[in-house]
Amino acid sequence: MIDIVLTRTQRKTPTVIHPGYKIVRIRNFYMRKVKFTQQTIDEKLGAMLQDFPRLDDIHPFYADLMNILYDRDHFKLALGQVNTAKTLVASLSKDYLRMMKYADSLYRCKQLKRAALGRMMTVLKKLKASLGYLEEVRKHISRLPQLDPNTRTLLLTGYPNVGKSSFMNKVTRADVEVQPYAFTTKALFVGHMDHRYLRWQVVDTPGILDRPLEERNTIEMQAITALAHLQCCVLYFLDISEQCGYPIDQQLKLFESIRPLFANKQVVVVANKTDVIPYENLSAQVRAAIEDSAQRAGAELIACSNISEENIGKLKARACDKLLEARVDAKLSAGRIKDDVMSRVTVAMPKPRGAARPAFIPDSVQAKVAAVAAGADVPQRVTEKHKMQANGGAGVYVCDYRKYYLVEEDEWRYDTIPEFMDGKNVMDFFDPEIEARLKALDDEEAQLEADGAYDLDEEDLDDLDEEERILYEAIKEKQGISRNRSHQPTQKLPREFRLKSKTEEQIRKELEEVGYEADGVIEHTRGRKRERSASRPALARGGDGMEVDAEGEGERGQSRKVRTRSNTTAAAERNRSQSATRGTKVGSVAPHQQKAVAKSKKTLERHLFKYAKRGEADREHYPKLVKHLNSGKRSLGTSTIGR
Repeated sequence: MIDIVLTRTQRKTPTVIHPGYKIVRIRNFYMRKVKFTQQTIDEKLGAMLQDFPRLDDIHPFYADLMNILYDRDHFKLALGQVNTAKTLVASLSKDYLRMMKYADSLYRCKQLKRAALGRMMTVLKKLKASLGYLEEVRKHISRLPQLDPNTRTLLLTGYPNVGKSSFMNKVTRADVEVQPYAFTTKALFVGHMDHRYLRWQVVDTPGILDRPLEERNTIEMQAITALAHLQCCVLYFLDISEQCGYPIDQQLKLFESIRPLFANKQVVVVANKTDVIPYENLSAQVRAAIEDSAQRAGAELIACSNISEENIGKLKARACDKLLEARVDAKLSAGRIKDDVMSRVTVAMPKPRGAARPAFIPDSVQAKVAAVAAGADVPQRVTEKHKMQANGGAGVYVCDYRKYYLVEEDEWRYDTIPEFMDGKNVMDFFDPEIEARLKALDDEEAQLEADGAYDLDEEDLDDLDEEERILYEAIKEKQGISRNRSHQPTQKLPREFRLKSKTEEQIRKELEEVGYEADGVIEHTRGRKRERSASRPALARGGDGMEVDAEGEGERGQSRKVRTRSNTTAAAERNRSQSATRGTKVGSVAPHQQKAVAKSKKTLERHLFKYAKRGEADREHYPKLVKHLNSGKRSLGTSTIGR
């Protein structure tokens, strides 16, 4: 099995890997080998578990036969070890794949693969004894006869060397070995014959000795198992010539000992070897003993001979007819051979209880019938159909279903329907004093906080029991979470204000509406434009704080911008001074909000920049292929690409 698994892994998975490959490709290469090996082992062991018969699911005859031949406990133990090995291999594969997922080099991946395959093969090596036992069981099962426990069967039993195999060779096409010594037949043999256009199977069992059940060997127990589980006609053979080595009284004693196995079966006692000594030549005492044993068992006695073939056909026909009659009687008693459908289904018929069930007529109906009989004028009942016809007909008249509501009081039917929650009426559970009680709870809680009931010292904590301590810690944790949340900013700064054609009062109003401080706000966008236009003369002249924005300069008309930290600072100082001369206030947002504004701006722009990296006009650089992938096949040392 190890050779099969490893060879298949080598054949079915790639075998070439280079250190220059990406680590992801190297990992996948070795992970594929480990996973494929685990799947192959799982497939092989799973096929074993699936193909071997489950003793709890097969016919009791075969289950007991396997218990006798192979020992049920050893069989289940071997299959259990195979199942355990399958689980261990799956666990090893899972563990090593997890480690291989984080390997950082080809060498580490290779060593993990070797370790995984080695441990899997070690698990298989430990199955050597179990697999060897299962292989022998498989070979023996393949040699067992194909015996159908549910078909028409004749079972031959008795002492060894009494003529069972010879009778089977006469009536079937089987060729069972016949020898003049005991225990020639060591296993069950199955032959087939035809009778009344039906196929019959004849089972030849090994000889049985008259001894306790626990002292019987495996050969005898096969016959006992067949007698116990097969629904058949039993032919018990007696050697009246006693050439088998056992006297007639001992053979009758065996018949009495195994008679409990004949329960609900048809039995025929066969007085065999009449060619040696005729049945009539037996003593009256012996014949009486034989007939008495057959009568107590409800069996029929037939004398025959395999050599002279005396009564062989009669025995065959009588045994088959007895079994057919028994099967027909069983079907008749179960009602399964009738032509009607009712014989195939089970119908439960209730038994009458004998209780009187007179017709119940309401009093109102009786009064109305009596009034009609007396000739009185009985008013006709006005139904909803009459109302519909009197009020416009179908589609116009709407029935008032509220009058049929079942409520405690009739005046509640036309009340406004309250809201429902979870299938229950909210108003049914409303407490009119709920607000007063809630206010009392709030006052009590405030009083406890004012009295310092929640401010416990270490000494007070020691006095608390386990449940109170858990509650105290949970309350403190909840208070800490609430305190931290209250310190976090809950307002989001506006990304941008469009200040075009807006006065300072409009900007202040907009900021105050969203909850920001509006002190010191100016029209920063227009202010920047003014600052830029005001600073252009200075930039053109040069000097400190210079910002050069020259377009069209140079031979190729390139534009260049130069800005330094000192220049920006100087420009900002000039802007402040110019704004002060104009009587405006400096600043965009509050100083403690500037960092949050910048962070929010970056967050909003992140999504735009993510999808602005590539366009239809961008160049695409494909990876260059190595030379051996670009070149074609060579014949006689010449490239075929140029041809």
